[in-house]
Amino acid sequence: MMMASSVSSLPLFLTLTFIISFFLCNHIQTTQAGLIFTLVNNCPFTVWPGIQPNSGHPVLEKGGFQLNSLTHRSFPAPNDHWSGRMWARTHCTNTNGHFTCATGDCGGRLECQGAGGATPATLVQFSIHHGHNDQSSYAVSLVDGYNVPLTVTPHEGKGVCPVVGCKADLLPTCPGILQHKLPHGLVVACKSGCEAFRTDELCCRNHYNSPNTCKPSSYSEFFKHACPSTFTYAHDSPSLMHECSSPRELKIIFCH
Repeated sequence: MMMASSVSSLPLFLTLTFIISFFLCNHIQTTQAGLIFTLVNNCPFTVWPGIQPNSGHPVLEKGGFQLNSLTHRSFPAPNDHWSGRMWARTHCTNTNGHFTCATGDCGGRLECQGAGGATPATLVQFSIHHGHNDQSSYAVSLVDGYNVPLTVTPHEGKGVCPVVGCKADLLPTCPGILQHKLPHGLVVACKSGCEAFRTDELCCRNHYNSPNTCKPSSYSEFFKHACPSTFTYAHDSPSLMHECSSPRELKIIFCH
């Protein structure tokens, strides 16, 4: 009798197990349904991504980390709203506990903890919204110069979700006056006209700080010719900020 009772209870046990597993899986899928950032390093060298939130937003991944060549790192975006920027730091060294990068340095630390990066550096800017208005806005900027190719690729978004950025390697063709070099002469970045000359006109400051007076220069045109889908001066076309509805993932790809 006891054996018969055990056998007859087996289907009920399996049914309960199936129901519990179903709800657990459904819960996991729900909690993982938010937007994912994936940073991909396709460069033939290590980069150290930097992440800086805009004021009032949390620091993601402690603001920076090491990303070896041909590796990637994924992490969730905040569930409601987040805006900020990301970039690659290059030619970083850690000598006697002193961490520094030749480009994009954020104050001599591995984890930027909310600090911005030194120019020149290629930047990607984000504004992420969840909820009823589930929109992700993104753009790649060369306003502060260039150090590595960088593109943004959305996945599983609704509507038009373009791949944007700068795939070109601009270091070999960077004009001499804009070159940012290491002490032994290696060109590691390309400065903006503002960075190179510091004039109000090229930096779009003071009288030049408006769409009517801030105009492209021969220096910004160098970047625009190579990478037309990027911002290249402070009041460049607002249409270069692209929107994607409900993407599952945003890939930030360094080099190609």
